[in-house]
Amino acid sequence: MIILKSPREIEKMRVSARIVAEVLEVLKACIKPGVTTLELNELAELEAKKRKARPAFKGYNGFPYSLCCSVNEQVVHGMPNSRELVEGDIISLDFGVVVDGFYGDAAVTVPVGRVKSGVLDLLAVTEESLCRAVEASVVGNRLSDISYAVQSFVEERGYSVVREFVGHGIGKNLHESPQVPNFGEPGRGVKLKAGMVLAIEPMINEKGHQVKILSDGWTAVTCDKGMSAHFEHTVAITENGPDILSKL
Repeated sequence: MIILKSPREIEKMRVSARIVAEVLEVLKACIKPGVTTLELNELAELEAKKRKARPAFKGYNGFPYSLCCSVNEQVVHGMPNSRELVEGDIISLDFGVVVDGFYGDAAVTVPVGRVKSGVLDLLAVTEESLCRAVEASVVGNRLSDISYAVQSFVEERGYSVVREFVGHGIGKNLHESPQVPNFGEPGRGVKLKAGMVLAIEPMINEKGHQVKILSDGWTAVTCDKGMSAHFEHTVAITENGPDILSKL
């Protein structure tokens, strides 16, 4: 069941989602060679505590950390560790919080120092695909119009869309209906209505779309070792168009 949010509830979600955006900005400023993902996790927890927010991921289905840090070929759900970032890496930072019973969720992918131009293009295309998905998030469109906006843009540029992981509804729960795939034909699925709030999150691979889960049970990686990028926003659908809650 898709739970529509009232304007008051959307404003509560904006508080949570904005905190996520603020914490991600702090983390982005710290990305450099020599930093470990464990240090980033500790910083994310500290920044959330400063804002009286509870990290959403820690303990969720047994996940032991507050921040998902996915490096290079890691697609999503990367677990923080003591490995130091090096020049040329890219890192996806996926973070969520809950405040006053409502969740916010967002992700960015950041280059570490100087990276190859082709990798920068992957990041730019992935971020632009998110923008196009948001633009498609209007009352009267179908859910798959969001999906098609991502897939058509990405594949025209030679990249591939992850199938195994998708976006989702969000509200009083971190994951709600509906699922929001990043692939599919337009004009299918439920009609978009005012009050829907979606976590839209393209996960785009440099090479093939196939992924596998590592032995830790969480970290998803590309099967062909190609780079992967991930961007996400929490977006409310309103009569006045899409409202990105997770922006500064």
